[in-house]
Amino acid sequence: MTLDAVADVLSALCLLGGAFLAFAAGVGLVRFPDLLARMHTAAKPQVLGLILLMTGLGLRLRDGHVVWMLVLVVLFQMLTSPVAAHMVARAGYRTGKVRKELLVVDELTRDMEAAEREKERDRD
Repeated sequence: MTLDAVADVLSALCLLGGAFLAFAAGVGLVRFPDLLARMHTAAKPQVLGLILLMTGLGLRLRDGHVVWMLVLVVLFQMLTSPVAAHMVARAGYRTGKVRKELLVVDELTRDMEAAEREKERDRD
């Protein structure tokens, strides 16, 4: 078995795994009941699926310029996806879209109440 054949098999496995994770993320967005669960599926399996897809594509193409472009795509996604998920979660929490009875730990309410007390104290 040659090195090219091994790279092609690994590429196919990465592409299939990435496609499965991207599909699972899409199904989770439709099927999960609340905002935080949907946000989780939009961030975690989608990013891992993209990493696997880009790895499979890099193994298949084996061109230095293309591989560096794929690395940049993965880095950009890894930098922006957590920030976007965090902002969606905070916006959903502040607008009342989060089901608070499902939360195990709710530090944001405590922090928001402390900030409100601080603001009231500064007014007086």
